[in-house]
Parts: sequence; C-alpha cells; structure tokens
Amino acid sequence: MKSFSESYKDAGVDITAGYKAVELMKSHIARTLVGSNSSDIGGFGGLFELDLKGTPNPVLVSGTDGVGTKLKLAFLMNKHDTVGIDCVAMCVNDIICCGAKPLFFLDYIACGKNVPEKIASIVSGVAEGCVQSGCALIGGETAEMPGFYPIDEYDLAGFSVGVVDKSKVLDKNSVSEGDVIIALPSSGVHSNGFSLVRKVFDIENCNLTAPVAELDGASLGETLLTPTKIYVKPMLALFEEVKVKAVSHITGGGFYENIPRSLPKGYTAKIDRSTLRIPLIFNYLANTGNIPVRDMFNTYNMGVGMSVVVAKEDERRTLEVLRLHGENAYAMGKIVKSDEGVIIC
Repeated sequence: MKSFSESYKDAGVDITAGYKAVELMKSHIARTLVGSNSSDIGGFGGLFELDLKGTPNPVLVSGTDGVGTKLKLAFLMNKHDTVGIDCVAMCVNDIICCGAKPLFFLDYIACGKNVPEKIASIVSGVAEGCVQSGCALIGGETAEMPGFYPIDEYDLAGFSVGVVDKSKVLDKNSVSEGDVIIALPSSGVHSNGFSLVRKVFDIENCNLTAPVAELDGASLGETLLTPTKIYVKPMLALFEEVKVKAVSHITGGGFYENIPRSLPKGYTAKIDRSTLRIPLIFNYLANTGNIPVRDMFNTYNMGVGMSVVVAKEDERRTLEVLRLHGENAYAMGKIVKSDEGVIIC
C-alpha cells in the first residue's frame, strides 16, 4: 500500500512531497558517489566503504556547520542552488585544517513547506560542493515543520567526516619564528557575518539586482550569494609536496579569531596589509556601514579564505603547487615571537 496520510497533510505535512523530493535529488547525489562508495538514498543510514590503504593509523576528523543568515539572500532572490556549496565548504574547509581528507557528507534541511523542486535545487548545490571537495553525499534529512518555519523559508546544515593518518596530523607546535604565511584568496564574503551585512544594506528593502558602481557593475545580490570557495583539492595536493605546519580557515571572527587558533602560544601572525587582495564588496560594506577597519578584520575574511604556514625555504614550492591547482596564492606575512596572536600593519 502506498504511504499517504490525509490527516498529516491537513496538519501541514505532505509526506508524498518528501518522496518526490528524494526522486528529484537522486541524480545530483549520484554525481558524488565514486568508485565502490554507495548509499541507498531513502534508507535509514548512509553507507560508506572506507579504504585505509596507506593509512596505518587512521584518525577520523569531523566537522559540522550551517549557512547562517546568508540564507535570507537566497529567500529574497529565490535562488537556492548555491547555498548547498556554502554548507559543504564550511565543514570540509575545517576538516582540511587538520590535514585530513573529507570522505562523506550528510545534510539536514528543515523547512516550513516541502516544495520538491526547491529541495532538489538546494541539494544540487550540496552535491556540487561534494564534487568540488571529492567527498560523497551519502544521505541527509528533509524535515517539513509547518508553524515552526515560515512556508517560504528553510534552514540548512551539514556534517562531514574525514580521515588522516596520525603521523600526518598537522602539528602547530612545529611553527617557528620566520615562517611564511601564505594567503589563499576567498571568493568574497563566504558565509559569515551576514547579520551585519543585512543590517548595513537593509537587504529586505534594497534592490538586490541593480548594478552597483562600487562593485564594478555587479549586483549586490549576486555578489553576496557567491558561494564559499572550497580549498580541499589544492590543499591535499600541497600536503603531498610540502611540509605544512599550520592551516587556518578564515570564517566568523576573521583574522583575529581564526589565525591564532592554528599557532602555538608565544607566536603571532604578522600580516602585511599592503599585500592583501581585498575584494570590492568589503570596501563597499565598510564604507556603507561606517565599520572600523579592526571590526572588518575581526568579522570577515577580507579576501583570505584560508591561511597556510610553511618554512621560509618552502615558500616558493608552496606557491607553485597551489597555483598549479588553481589557487592564486601569495605571501601575506610571517610568524614572529609575540603573544598578540595577530598583528596587521
């Protein structure tokens, strides 16, 4: 007998919409399942066959995060196929900071009303993020919650697991004075600080699609919805070629909160501000909102999505490898002895 409940539908939950959403998302999920990895979407658990060849002492590394209030932009622009990339990025970029390779990902979507085409669009972005990071989308959950979420809104979160051999876990205690800090450029605001973004631009009442001179003619909406860059593949390539001492994913809290997390006590990142390639959106945001420079660097990535610490003698090779894998990386500072955590000068 086909599953259906008229009473549940009258309460606002249409389980048949959930079935349709699963069917629509299957083709997107299939893009992420490589080799012998497989998962029967719709089952009770996601399956992943773990290959530990070359990993004698495996350590699992996990990360979980959401997209935050950046979703408000997606609602206003009725564009839902990129926020899934943000969701994946926020998890896998954290995992790579330990030196680990992401293996699989699961998503969680909670919505006021399950519109199958919208859910499938969201999952298409999740799948794209998984493809970019080389991990499998092995399952997830869509929860229709009428009365809890507005019918046109949803929340999106995710969870990822990676693996690294114990001998290859990055050790921040190897950082020493004179080491070089390499910047990997961001694609923009990424997925942090959007409560301040929304306040400054009053996005519910502004024109998100009009060209903006300060953004070289791009619209505010398309600029802000640019998905978070995923750094997994270039970083995994770098780990094979260079002894990386520390990696920091620059998310909420900006430079001042994130970079010190990857450094041992007594060492500070001295950043040469003149080297930074700051995207136009940050200057536009700061000028429009009259936001102090320190607050900008304490909230946003300011054009640096990830920082990498290597020995001075490895600087050239590091830049070569990253550029070979599509990252226009550059040196933005050095490590000095100090307890300040970060110095921007």
